[in-house]
Amino acid sequence: MQKLERIFNKTAGSNQIYEAVLFVQNTGGDFSYSKGHGGRDIDSPLLMASITKLFTTSCILALQEQGRLSLDDGIAKYFDKAVLEGLHVYKGKEYSFALTISDLLFQVSGLPDVYEEGNNNAKNRVINEDFYLTFNESVEFAKKLNPHFAPHTMKRAHYADINFDMLGEILEKVMGLPLSEVYKKFIFEPVGLKNTYLPESENNFVPKIYYKDKAIHRPKFVMSSRASSGCVTTARELMIFIKAFFGGELFDKLIFDRLSSYNKLQASMWPICYGGGYMRIPLNGVATFFRGKGEIKGHSGSTGSFAFYYPVKDLFFVGDLNQMANAALPIKLSMRIAMTTI
Repeated sequence: MQKLERIFNKTAGSNQIYEAVLFVQNTGGDFSYSKGHGGRDIDSPLLMASITKLFTTSCILALQEQGRLSLDDGIAKYFDKAVLEGLHVYKGKEYSFALTISDLLFQVSGLPDVYEEGNNNAKNRVINEDFYLTFNESVEFAKKLNPHFAPHTMKRAHYADINFDMLGEILEKVMGLPLSEVYKKFIFEPVGLKNTYLPESENNFVPKIYYKDKAIHRPKFVMSSRASSGCVTTARELMIFIKAFFGGELFDKLIFDRLSSYNKLQASMWPICYGGGYMRIPLNGVATFFRGKGEIKGHSGSTGSFAFYYPVKDLFFVGDLNQMANAALPIKLSMRIAMTTI
């Protein structure tokens, strides 16, 4: 606990961090550490950002278990021709209709990231203004950008929110329900999450986030992020979820054998690899000077959120640094926590 205290204090003491929270537990909960900074605690609302992808993954896997979809399904089964046509054209060949649910889940579609790429990317816009981006608008933006490779090219993955935006649309079509209700049915109700939600109107609270030293409020953009980055939770409930995700409470955890095919993401996201709907960060490589053991698995978000499991020590760590100017911060903190427990 003293080591965790030092790590958290050093991180929170950075001139980049104005609010932060860390919550660490083992599976049984008999080891537990939590601390907040800047008025935050484990019951303060936090923006999940891309950790929302784990919700989407959970629902996709639960529906596969029920036989209502397959990871091998072509996405052409779920989208009109007009939506897909021209979405993935690589070296003159159209791959849009060859994409599968698996390609989206594993981030091996090769599709570009509307959030990060292009001269008018969503990230640069959201720093300066709040705006709503519909799914169809995201698709049209993606069509104007170049794919990075043909789908499921060996050892290639490219992180792109559009993959999970499409998975969210598939969930709604299979279930015939709004995405918020899908999450409620497969996640919130089964594990008892009372303060976790997908914002759908201005009546839903959306936390402010920091970009450098400026606190900005972007409820419209958060509401448009949906299946890729849209949920709000607390550290306490994020801990409940991440334990359920890796503990087999939401779907048969034997499926992880099939999901544990990992590919390195684009260089800007090193050392993160991506499996079937979640991140994996090896701790025994160059990034740790070969001093670590095993791996951490879970997800981080571009606004500073994180939720990881370290199997070697049976530890879960979740929280938020609430700083979107440096997306590497939660990854570095999570790796540091795991390394400290060795």
